Amino acid sequence: MIDLGVVVPAHDEEDLLADCLAGLRHAAAAVADRARVRVLVVADACTDRTGEVARAHGVEVLTIAAHNVGRARAAGAAVLIDTVDWLATTDADSVVPREWLAAQLAAAARGADAWVGTVEVVDWSGLPGAVSARYRADYEGGDPHRHVHGASLGVAAAAYRAVGGFPALATGEDVALVGRLERTGHRLVRDRAHPVVTSARTEGRTPGGFAGHLRGIARHVIPTAPGTTVSSPRPALRREDDGPAARI
Repeated sequence: MIDLGVVVPAHDEEDLLADCLAGLRHAAAAVADRARVRVLVVADACTDRTGEVARAHGVEVLTIAAHNVGRARAAGAAVLIDTVDWLATTDADSVVPREWLAAQLAAAARGADAWVGTVEVVDWSGLPGAVSARYRADYEGGDPHRHVHGASLGVAAAAYRAVGGFPALATGEDVALVGRLERTGHRLVRDRAHPVVTSARTEGRTPGGFAGHLRGIARHVIPTAPGTTVSSPRPALRREDDGPAARI
């Protein structure tokens, strides 16, 4: 049996965290015959019920006050890294597909040191159609995929330790980790086939990040509406069973 850990940094995510954890529960069930899975939510400077939601779903909670996603991911990894063979990470506003962990374990079995996935948005509520069109054109164009998302990332514990783990950055800690792995000759598998569904909110929990990227697209495509926000990122984080993210 392989020991696998999942870190979920969360800052005031009581509204979306339940969907995230339900997705992880289904992904863990898909590998239950070959992996023991520990899920750890890092409740970072939360003022809402994030920790209570996590505990209600039966997962571990680490409470910190860093106000920093890089520190939150690193803190969660520090708790798990000496007890797991593989470390995965996603975000609290995202839902992984059922085969998400299985894909990472398959890559590890083939000798990969890290697995770099993609994300997709299925609910563009509150954003003009031009934003989603521009996003898809930019994101899906070109090959191979060079995207890096903390919402869809996995790394072998030995490789993680070898490069020093996540740096304490307010944003871009995922990109920095993958960059370290590449520069030190570790083998990466980049996977487009198992995208994580994430929210299209333009007011995120970290400066910049995915929300900042969408906000930048909105300002570029529709300059007269720089303050465009998402009315509700919650309802359609998930697709039906035949879609990339299983309904849960």
